[in-house]
Amino acid sequence: MIRWRLLLLLTAVLLTPACQSPAEDVIRLGIAGRPANLDPLHATDAASARVNRLLYRSLVDFDAQQRPVPELARWERLTPTRYRFHLDPERAPFHDGAPLTAADVVATYRAVLDPATGSPHRGLLSLIGQVSAVDADTVEFLLNRADRLFPGYLVIGIVPARLLAQGHDFQRAPIGSGPLELIERGGDGQLRLRRRSDGQQLAVQQVKDPTVRVLKLQRGELDIIQNDLPAELIGYLDGREDIRIERHRGANFSYIGFNLEDAQTGDPRLRRAVAHAIDRAAIIEHLLAGAARPAGALLPPGHWAGHPELDGVDYDPDRARALLSELGYGPQRLLELSYKTSSDPLRLRIATVFQDQLARVGIRLRLQSYDWGTFYGDIKAGRFQLYSLMWVGIKTPDIFRHVFHSASLPPGGANRGRYRDAQTDAWIEAAEAAQTQTEQVTYYRRIQARLLETLPYVPLWYEDHVYAARADIRGYRLNLHGNYDGLLEVQRR
Repeated sequence: MIRWRLLLLLTAVLLTPACQSPAEDVIRLGIAGRPANLDPLHATDAASARVNRLLYRSLVDFDAQQRPVPELARWERLTPTRYRFHLDPERAPFHDGAPLTAADVVATYRAVLDPATGSPHRGLLSLIGQVSAVDADTVEFLLNRADRLFPGYLVIGIVPARLLAQGHDFQRAPIGSGPLELIERGGDGQLRLRRRSDGQQLAVQQVKDPTVRVLKLQRGELDIIQNDLPAELIGYLDGREDIRIERHRGANFSYIGFNLEDAQTGDPRLRRAVAHAIDRAAIIEHLLAGAARPAGALLPPGHWAGHPELDGVDYDPDRARALLSELGYGPQRLLELSYKTSSDPLRLRIATVFQDQLARVGIRLRLQSYDWGTFYGDIKAGRFQLYSLMWVGIKTPDIFRHVFHSASLPPGGANRGRYRDAQTDAWIEAAEAAQTQTEQVTYYRRIQARLLETLPYVPLWYEDHVYAARADIRGYRLNLHGNYDGLLEVQRR
């Protein structure tokens, strides 16, 4: 199918006159997923997070090892439960010219914590007992309990207090203090942006189909395309004089998740059989063009709390068959399972490979693909046996409580597989109560080893980031999390 699409793409390029770049100087980035929400109090999807970090500024960002560092503010830990943040005196104003003050920080976090707001970030920040302004440049947070990870939680984009009080629709008209500001948003999924430093106009354009994205890049209708490109398209573009491809190691964690309350997938032997049946190396080589590395845990090895000795579950189809035999399955009694995925072309191709690999050990996988909204809604509601997703932009190890603690079943967290393990709970709580980072690392490594043993997730890979740009584009850079920060420096030569 992909080869035929490539043939059609080439034919279209040859038969259609080459497009000239638009008269106005707009640098256009093409992506697969539409940013769903430009309100930082409510946004959860990866595309929105990547755009919002450029529209808004947050108190805290992260360094290369995912340790929290100041963005809008530096901080001091006055006591284990009391933090004081000092705003950068050189901070930029909001896009409408109003100054950003401590009152805006207080209003933003109080809104997140207000149940009436319905913010999905409220659960993580519920340890905040009180937030108050000391003066126009200083904010204090009083916590309900000690947590050494706390500064890393303060990544919500700050919005103006006066607009919050007026019920302003930040989704429709975002007003932040970030380096980019919104000019307009089109009904075709395009965001038109302006760079505050020099006025350069930028566009973020959703183009779902990867082949169409490549065609638009070749014709000059897009200047950059990033990620979600199958191996054939990367190979097709690689080496062309008019296109430049660059890659960067990524931290986005792909996995297979299970419903542990299901009679079949609740059995750890079945989950391990599935894990042994999947040839990750073949998928990385042939479907991802080598642009990934095998994963053994949710956090990558280079993370300060990562576990560098975990590689995941080995490909061992004989062991998979033996485990299925223990469960009473074999050639005369095949096991049938339901697997849900999105309708994204690359994810569907990976799903069909899973289907083939599992069939070889005696598992008949019934694929169910849906548009993103329907698929994600089913996953959040627990309507699945197996599914595959990717955790994007994970920076702090509080993710283990959010995803694997037995108290984090939806809607109180993202433990969508209903994983309950007393040992994991105890180590999560011990890590949170640890007095030193060294002690925390010990517990987080134990947690990751325990998760690989019990397999609520099958770790697959960390996907690299790949972008292709036209030859006249310079300065676009990728980072570990595939953010769109390259838009801050990109130029047309």
